[in-house]
Amino acid sequence: MNTKEVAQQWASMCREGKNLECINELYADNVVSREMPGVPGEVITGKQNVWNKSKEWLDNVAEYHSGEVSEPLVADNFFTAKMSFDCTFKDRGRQQMEEVCVYEVKDGKIASEQYFYNME
Repeated sequence: MNTKEVAQQWASMCREGKNLECINELYADNVVSREMPGVPGEVITGKQNVWNKSKEWLDNVAEYHSGEVSEPLVADNFFTAKMSFDCTFKDRGRQQMEEVCVYEVKDGKIASEQYFYNME
């Protein structure tokens, strides 16, 4: 798949709530995931570790109120999208958040992901 195809498949799977399946299907084995500086697990490497991080986040959701994934914007072998959600978490209550996600695609797989959001 080219970058546009990966981006479209990623967006579709995320909108369907298939986040873990998305990692299994679209991510490279040596993917690098970056959160905001200072966040625990700021840099995670490896598909299984990224899958585990996502599973832990999903398992902490007590109630999912709403969410949105924008259309991806593709430039060369990168794509970006805005994600937003409104969730009640088991450990911190209700939270609304927006983030910008940037992905790099190499050899038809997501090789890196980076998230930008407010740390309030």
